[in-house]
Amino acid sequence: MVGVGWVWAAMLAGAVGVAAMPAARAECDASLPQQGLNDCAFREFEAADAALNATYRQIVARLAGQTEARQLLTKAQRAWVAFRDAECRFSASGVQGGSIQPMIASICQTDLTKTRTEALRRYLDCKEGDLSCPVPAR
Repeated sequence: MVGVGWVWAAMLAGAVGVAAMPAARAECDASLPQQGLNDCAFREFEAADAALNATYRQIVARLAGQTEARQLLTKAQRAWVAFRDAECRFSASGVQGGSIQPMIASICQTDLTKTRTEALRRYLDCKEGDLSCPVPAR
């Protein structure tokens, strides 16, 4: 979940200038106008989403021949995407209609997507014989 700190930081950025943005988002030039910050935050989300998709494809490849497991993974991933998108719409609803709303939504999507990617990567690290892991070890 996106930390409250991000929301406050984003609100402060609008109130006291973009320089108040946390350093973790330093790859975005703080001197950009809000549209530029929105675009930069969206590019960060796109990069996180690409990493998620690559990890997902690795799991699908390991599940070759396991139709039921692949179907369950697909169902889980679709449900997770729906959750992420709904959660981030809610997260950004406090600034509904404001120029900062797209940035808040993108930051939320980026953070949740990175967390999901890490969860999926753990499936790729399962050890042989780990019965709690649905993805076969290499």
